[in-house]
Amino acid sequence: MKNETKVERKSERELVITRTFNGPARIVYEAWTKPELFQRWWVPKSSGLTLISCEQDIRVGGTYRLVFRHPAAPEGMAFFGTYKEVTPNARLAWTNEENGGGQFTTVSFEEVSGKTKVVVLELYPSKEALDEGHALGAASGMIESFDQLEEFLPNIS
Repeated sequence: MKNETKVERKSERELVITRTFNGPARIVYEAWTKPELFQRWWVPKSSGLTLISCEQDIRVGGTYRLVFRHPAAPEGMAFFGTYKEVTPNARLAWTNEENGGGQFTTVSFEEVSGKTKVVVLELYPSKEALDEGHALGAASGMIESFDQLEEFLPNIS
């Protein structure tokens, strides 16, 4: 049975996405922090995007850079930022610096009885920025990505 992904708009600037995964926090955290694993589940298959480059330096002050290709943007689109908090198997936080930046993401991993509750908090710089991200399908994309992660987790040991 597939676990449900819950999406809530907590305020004018906050979007919270919650899902419990069938696996220990260590494995779920690895899927977020090892590029060779992350690139296998992150991009929603229905989006038409291809992740062509995934660089992650998972440490406070380290950076990430994801480059996507889409038929409508063959030159590629880069998303990048800086890790602000890294607590192995428990928490990640980073900036999103593309398009002038301003969005801040925090992901927590809480293990209970061999399952892991993941909570993603997206803090946008303004109501308008969240409205735009929501209109672009950010929440539905995350639901699909989480479904893909759920399917992929048994492949990680």
